[in-house]
Amino acid sequence: MAFERMVLEIGMGTDIRGADYTKAAVRALRDALWHNTLTLGAVVGQPVDAMEVEVLIGVPKPELVDKAEVLAILPHGTGTVTVVEGGLEIPNDEGTGSTVIANCCAIVRLDI
Repeated sequence: MAFERMVLEIGMGTDIRGADYTKAAVRALRDALWHNTLTLGAVVGQPVDAMEVEVLIGVPKPELVDKAEVLAILPHGTGTVTVVEGGLEIPNDEGTGSTVIANCCAIVRLDI
């Protein structure tokens, strides 16, 4: 058997005023995951914790994301987090803060 890509989930998250990259990334993963319920594992005779989830986050400053904090919100299975340049940072008019937008995809694989 081999791990096969079964699901691609996409989300977006923001931190409106704090420019907290990790908060925006966590919200993006939640957006991707919390709108779904995957019954796929049961269909192929796999427990939910058999899933492997590859999380890809896009933000303007990848080094500011705490990968462990993002990974901690996965409800099932095991996973990895990769952070790449992407997303958006929008400075406020005063130049004293910014809004961060993170994009996320979660790729779910099962060994079938």
